[in-house]
Amino acid sequence: MTTEEPWFRGSVTTNTVSMDQLDTLYNTAMGKGGEDGDLTFLEADPYYDMSNIPMQLYKAKEPLVGKIISTKRIVGAAATGETCDIIIDHFGKMPYWEGQSYGVIPPGINPKNGKPHTNRLYSIASTRYGDDMKGTTTTLCVRRATYWDPEMGKEDPAKKGVCSNFLCDAKPGDDVMLTGPSGKVMLMPESTPEADIIMVATGTGIAPYRSFLRRLFVEKTPAAAAFKGLAWLFLGVANTDALLYDEDWQKIKEKYPDNFKLDYALSREQTNKAGGKMYIQDKVEEYADEIFDRMNNGAHMYFCGLKGMMPGILTMLEGVCAKKGLVWADKLKEWKGNGQWHVEVY
Repeated sequence: MTTEEPWFRGSVTTNTVSMDQLDTLYNTAMGKGGEDGDLTFLEADPYYDMSNIPMQLYKAKEPLVGKIISTKRIVGAAATGETCDIIIDHFGKMPYWEGQSYGVIPPGINPKNGKPHTNRLYSIASTRYGDDMKGTTTTLCVRRATYWDPEMGKEDPAKKGVCSNFLCDAKPGDDVMLTGPSGKVMLMPESTPEADIIMVATGTGIAPYRSFLRRLFVEKTPAAAAFKGLAWLFLGVANTDALLYDEDWQKIKEKYPDNFKLDYALSREQTNKAGGKMYIQDKVEEYADEIFDRMNNGAHMYFCGLKGMMPGILTMLEGVCAKKGLVWADKLKEWKGNGQWHVEVY
């Protein structure tokens, strides 16, 4: 005769719940997603309602102290300058929406006035869920600002962007003072999911569009399920090594060829129709008629990057209007009045 154990044999293993199951149960209970991993826990109700957008939760006098998670160079050796992808932990205390910006206050004192440095704004390059999709991090795309002294024949270390260099030099675990979030100009038109989204960027102006495209094509969000339009990205940089997040765009292009278009303007590698360098306005001009048609059908057009790109863009569009017998000032007023024209340049 054998003596049975007081507990049912095998009960510990057969009744054990895996961590994945616990995560699923927790997320469901907290409204953090459905059975297929849908992201819903940071959505408005309905998802496109803009009445409670997070704004200025933290200000310069009382910033949020976040933590650097990672800093990674994301351009090749032949790129002009250095651009970094920087992930920051905000601990879920500083939620934001796609198209908004964070302020970063660099440490130290401004030698010009003896006061602490003021904050610098950076467009957010991740969706509200963060790249880990837990809703606790943000990603910034930062170009190290330096100054080339022609007399010295090299960069002058005394003249460099205080905040951009702080961020690009930051190490995991470093504290970073954050303000915001701020901005409504660059928000997506989610209440009209059939509307096309035309995105024009130079350099790190790609940041808000990365958040747009991840929300629409990478993450399982209500916005992704509803989107029926075309997302069209124009990016202007110097050369192939300076392209930002290209692998992401190629994957989206392969998976969603009917809903995503991609055009690059590489000023040191391509030529425009006049035989000169290919700048962003030249690439946009190649599709001017199609862009006008899409805008007249309700598309939204976004511009983000260096303000120096705007005169060329505006002159080009004015010329296209003239060929069509239209008054550019009237057309621009119409697009602005309809909320179709979004500009954030620096």
